[in-house]
Amino acid sequence: MNHANSASPLTARRSGALRGRVRVPGDKSISQRSLILGAMAVGETRITGMLEGADVFSTANAMKALGAVVERTGDRAWRVRGVGVGGFAEPSGALDFGNSGTGCRLMMGAVAGCPITVTFDGDASLRTRPMRRILDPLELMGARTLEVRDGGRLPVVLRGARDPMPIEYEAPVPSAQLKSAVLLAGLAAPGATTVIEKEATRDHTEKMLKHFGATVRVTALGTHGRRITLDGQPELEAAPVVVPADPSSAAFPMIGALIVPGSEIVLEGVMLNPLRTGLYTTLREMGASIEMLDGRNEGGEEVADLRVKAGALKGVDVPPERAPTMIDEYPILAIAASFAEGVTRMRGLKELRVKESDRLEGTAAMLRVNGVEVEIEGDDLIVHGNGRAPGGGTVTTHMDHRIAMSALVMGLGSEQGVSVVAVAFIDTSFPGFAELMRLLGADYS
Repeated sequence: MNHANSASPLTARRSGALRGRVRVPGDKSISQRSLILGAMAVGETRITGMLEGADVFSTANAMKALGAVVERTGDRAWRVRGVGVGGFAEPSGALDFGNSGTGCRLMMGAVAGCPITVTFDGDASLRTRPMRRILDPLELMGARTLEVRDGGRLPVVLRGARDPMPIEYEAPVPSAQLKSAVLLAGLAAPGATTVIEKEATRDHTEKMLKHFGATVRVTALGTHGRRITLDGQPELEAAPVVVPADPSSAAFPMIGALIVPGSEIVLEGVMLNPLRTGLYTTLREMGASIEMLDGRNEGGEEVADLRVKAGALKGVDVPPERAPTMIDEYPILAIAASFAEGVTRMRGLKELRVKESDRLEGTAAMLRVNGVEVEIEGDDLIVHGNGRAPGGGTVTTHMDHRIAMSALVMGLGSEQGVSVVAVAFIDTSFPGFAELMRLLGADYS
């Protein structure tokens, strides 16, 4: 039985040493963007290494509904025949993005530059997530929000601009999804569209826009910020995309290997984009043994194989400016902090409150139910580690795949094991998670 695809509880028990060499699924951010920009380009884009998870399937279906040809041609191999910038057709029904906040928000930007009306919807979890931050700049560019639920929530009916206008927009929060939505809308506008970030966020959209032929200029702004300018109305040309292994997914077997004594694993082809490596920086500060092997470039991104060995960890203070480079990794970092000696304080985690769940509260609850002392002060998460985690708890995920996987990693090193209720949502980002972990020696049942 494939537990990772079932609604049944899954229990992780104290494991022997994890050993082996594996490749985690393709990066979700790159997979989503390759579909979207392939659909906005002219010609046929071939994608290899695609993450074949629920979020990516939702985006692929949306591209089809908007008139692009999207086909799976083999194992993690896809092709997209695009319609060009501004060429999307009005779909016959609502676009259902399931649990994918990335797909939904980025596509709002892509649609905002087309004179069509589109309904955006998703599952119960996605319907709780705020969309107003995306809609506000798109309305400045000429799009109109015809319907939206209270609090700026889905379902949203958006009418794209017939004559989109370029804007200069200062992002009120550090959000790669917000930045990407504005840039994608700016493709259809004449002149230059600019996004100003006080704190730099992951730059996959900028890199991929260049890969497809757009002109994008990025300049430093202050200590941590950036100014990103896109020249509008390019003719994007189809380009092949190789999707590297997802660093956020790699974090789970990585931290499993760090906390289970005697473990040594190699994770193949992991993306090392500097705006995605905050977790690795933090783990090294904690004393983790992570060695980078065979550094190379794939699809415009830096990648390497990572050798990870178990060892003692110590508590650290994680600065708030690091949050954009590891925003998805805090739940699994909290597991490492539970097994470290001393206090780990993770600062400035406001953005975690508007993820698939209130991920800040969810992470704290996961630790508490398993006997770890933890507290929240404002937007900071404080974990009191003593080198061990009792375990023995049952974790409710609130449909959050990263909470589920983090708890299942915790159980491998805990004294009494950890159970997780409803693990089906793991497929959102990491199909085959339980099977891959078992290959390394994890005890899941």
